[in-house]
Amino acid sequence: MPSRRTVLAATAGVAASLALSGTAHANDKKLGSLVSRMTLEEKVGQLFVMRVYGHSATAPDQADIDANLKEIGVRTAAEMIARYRVGGIIYFTWAHNTRDPHQIADLSNGIQQASLRQPRGLPALISTDQEHGIVCRVGEPATLFPGAMAIGAGGSRKDAHSLGRVAGQELRAIGIRQNYSPVADVNVNPANPVIGVRSFGSDPQAVAGLVAAEVAGYQGAGVAATAKHFPGHGDTAVDSHYGFPVITHSRELWEKLDAVPFRSAIRAGIDSIMTAHIQFPALDDSGDPATLSHPILTGILRGELGYDGVVVTDSLGMEGVRQKYGDDRVPVLALKAGVDQLLNPPSLDVAWNAVLKAVQDGELTEARLDESILRILRLKARLGLFEEPYVNHGGVTRTVGTPAHLAAADRIAERTTTLLVNERRLLPLNRHTHRKLLVVGADPASPSGTTGPPTGVLAAALTELGFTATALPTGTAPSAATVAQAVAAAQDADAVIVGTYNITAAQKTLVEQLVATGRPVVAVAIRNPYDVAQLPTVPAYLAAYSWTDVELRAAARVIAGKAAPRGRLPVPVQRADDPAKVLYPVGHGLSYGR
Repeated sequence: MPSRRTVLAATAGVAASLALSGTAHANDKKLGSLVSRMTLEEKVGQLFVMRVYGHSATAPDQADIDANLKEIGVRTAAEMIARYRVGGIIYFTWAHNTRDPHQIADLSNGIQQASLRQPRGLPALISTDQEHGIVCRVGEPATLFPGAMAIGAGGSRKDAHSLGRVAGQELRAIGIRQNYSPVADVNVNPANPVIGVRSFGSDPQAVAGLVAAEVAGYQGAGVAATAKHFPGHGDTAVDSHYGFPVITHSRELWEKLDAVPFRSAIRAGIDSIMTAHIQFPALDDSGDPATLSHPILTGILRGELGYDGVVVTDSLGMEGVRQKYGDDRVPVLALKAGVDQLLNPPSLDVAWNAVLKAVQDGELTEARLDESILRILRLKARLGLFEEPYVNHGGVTRTVGTPAHLAAADRIAERTTTLLVNERRLLPLNRHTHRKLLVVGADPASPSGTTGPPTGVLAAALTELGFTATALPTGTAPSAATVAQAVAAAQDADAVIVGTYNITAAQKTLVEQLVATGRPVVAVAIRNPYDVAQLPTVPAYLAAYSWTDVELRAAARVIAGKAAPRGRLPVPVQRADDPAKVLYPVGHGLSYGR
């Protein structure tokens, strides 16, 4: 690994002088001199943030080499940096970037070394999606916190700040300096298939406060936070990964609802904002996605909201941005709209060459590229990447997944579990009268590199608390035979715990038949809290908001009476038979009263 002296030389000696500056744009002259020495090809590369397969920058597994050759035309991250001079790299679990914290640190260092050794080399900005809850890329033994809607149920800005601070410290220790979190979308559509529990809730003011607190936590720890998905993805029944959502809010409603958390994030000094691949006719009636909309990104975000930080696209591989234009036009149109970072195009070669050609043909000016590059370099300087691009294993050991961090996550989780129904004070369960428990229900793939599956985690947690709990996974769509097996097993239990996951007809049948056995049934919504409306006969219902270990363990402690249910619904739950009417309002949540 190059010494710090080598790094300083590689960045034209700007690091020391950058470190002396105290104001946001005081370094522009020095950064501008860096930009002026870059070739056009280097400038184009600096705009891209790209995926790459493998656990190592130079020696990935053969399967990852094959995937890189197929998708990118290079063997390794180092080769991709040398060929395209990309300004950033995004980590994914499925790309095998995130096996464990020490490996991630080595990968980050390898990427920085590859980038800095290039002519006029610059440090790379390494990013990931570490939202916590159901979207995470760095799993155990890193500290994993409750997701946004759970934090919304806790309602504590202090907890949101703590989450950002601790998670930011751990990300920085492994070389990740830009996090695509928090979600600033206001989830007002229970049918939203892509946001849901990734949102803090349905009240724009509450969401705004939690967004600002989390931003302050992350950025205080030296990691760039990213508010997403501008101008607001909270009211859609279409997933922009697979389709092209249309938001029908009026401009007035957008101001009162969707815009509020983004304004709050900007006031909090947010480092980056991610665009949404959604059509928003009230803001731009061209039919273009917001990612490609000059009226939305330059007119509203830059002009009206006064934002001058980095704008990053959502992944350019998503259908929402690809339906109207080809993959060669999308990056060019995004830059013309006002974007700075082009995230994860399906083909880097196609996108990179399209931007290069657009400049050579005069469609884009080099000065337009320079604007975005200066914002990106400002961010890299603010994050200390010119001074300290590398991380070390001692820092990983001292920081990632420490007992103090894990305990903080458990304490925060305890404040989020929400008791929705508790007939005849069934909860908390008494381990003397309800010692033998059957744990059944949905077992979606465990998110975030947590232990999973959820039935197993719940059963283990309840057993540790003095019960005898047996797990019987029944899945998200249990067959008639599976339902019959669960009903039979319930005959030998003192009580049944059932996890529901975006309730389906088959799950509903399972729960109703379990209730019909006469055994006490406790249901836990392990994703959306809206499930409770579909099951009016269940005597006790908890909302955990996710099936990660930290939230399931907290739910187990509430079931056992080791923790009090303190969460309050951050979204309303409508009646199943009349969605125009509210069954449980925002703020609903029961306690264990005496």
